[in-house]
Amino acid sequence: MSPTTVDDDLWSAIGDPTRRRMLDLLLTTGEGTATTLGQQLPVTRQAVAKHLTVLDRVGLVQSRSAGREKLYHVDEAQLARAVAQLTSVTAAWDARLHRIKHLAESIQHKANQSKKN
Repeated sequence: MSPTTVDDDLWSAIGDPTRRRMLDLLLTTGEGTATTLGQQLPVTRQAVAKHLTVLDRVGLVQSRSAGREKLYHVDEAQLARAVAQLTSVTAAWDARLHRIKHLAESIQHKANQSKKN
């Protein structure tokens, strides 16, 4: 998969507000456990663990054992891939919107010309 191909699983994972907040927390703190993240979120530790499983499955987080818990951190390469995808999608939509604007202006111009004749 090229860096600009949209990965639906990745974006589905990022699409959840709780998971985005978890990524923000991990980026801010460097790493955290399901317990420490759960203390900062309005969801249970079990829900946090499930969200972390989703993020891990798409490669956005990695973990290492720390006693009885796992410490999670953001995989910066995978996050960079997500940013590249978003940049690509943004550019494509900008181009589409530019074409739509051009068509609308052309239609408006023709309508104005018709009114004058």
